[in-house]
Amino acid sequence: MKNLATLPRSAKVRIRGQITIPQDIREEMDLDDQATVYIFRVGKVLLMTPKRLQRASLAKKVEREMKREDLSLEDLLADLRSQRKRYLEETDSKD
Repeated sequence: MKNLATLPRSAKVRIRGQITIPQDIREEMDLDDQATVYIFRVGKVLLMTPKRLQRASLAKKVEREMKREDLSLEDLLADLRSQRKRYLEETDSKD
């Protein structure tokens, strides 16, 4: 795997709910036509991974940490947008 951090990519959801993962990503992540991926929802965000995650325990840990830090989902998403903007600015300045 060359690059762990990539820019967001678009993919169309087809009539039967099928999504095509771009070929370069499939190759980098060694996903063949028999691969299983796991998709789960966090708020209005879909996450996809080729490895099975411990969703329930992960969700509980995140929820516990959010309560401890008095954070809402909106706070996390706003910070994600801010971090993404900063990342893109940094990567654009290196070109």
